[in-house]
Amino acid sequence: MRDRLLVTLAWLRLAMPHEALALLYGVDRSTVSGAVRQIRPLLANRGFATPTGQRLHTLADVLAYAAAEGLTVRLDGTEIQVRRPKANRPGRRAFVSGKKKQNTIKATAVSDGGGRLLWLGAFRPGRMHDVTALRTDGIEDLLRRHPDVKAEADAGYQGLARGFPAQVSAPPKKPRKDAPAEETASWEQRRHQQSSERICIEHAIAEPKQWRSLHRWIGRREYFEDTALAIAALVSDRAAAR
Repeated sequence: MRDRLLVTLAWLRLAMPHEALALLYGVDRSTVSGAVRQIRPLLANRGFATPTGQRLHTLADVLAYAAAEGLTVRLDGTEIQVRRPKANRPGRRAFVSGKKKQNTIKATAVSDGGGRLLWLGAFRPGRMHDVTALRTDGIEDLLRRHPDVKAEADAGYQGLARGFPAQVSAPPKKPRKDAPAEETASWEQRRHQQSSERICIEHAIAEPKQWRSLHRWIGRREYFEDTALAIAALVSDRAAAR
């Protein structure tokens, strides 16, 4: 089991071909593939580590943890480029990201104020808007259930901030081009302050992407979610230990 875990960790970190890992470990390629199939879901299901020792598995777990610990969480979307679906396949255009103009899979990340990754989920094709993906995972019901939880988010979540102004903070709308200089300066100051408060989520998102498997996903899309969760859970273990 230890060797299976090690070869899976090597594959997640380096994205080496199974043939190369098989040669390195002196085993058959099928052994490496079998180890990855066995260990990857186990790592993905471990959940996200916290300094208190609790492991978080769902968005509901995260908001309950934030309420208990008095945390202000940070929300942001991230996307990874994936292979283009075959021609004439139903739903092919759903993976085309309006922002990146590439075929992507999108996920939502949640961190605390220290940049610790608390959750990665709401996996959706890249065409779906960030806030829509989070709403389909029940964020609005959870915010009502935990009225003391506060969240910082970017401009993509302004709709959520309008619905929950006492809980969700998003950058203010940009003034009109003909707005007075004082109004523009005030907007720039508030935007900069809000950006500084949520910058830690950018660091939380960047760390899993340092693993080569998430530079660009070239495997089958049905295995992407387990791979991303396995890497993110391992990253959270290291962050919780700091």
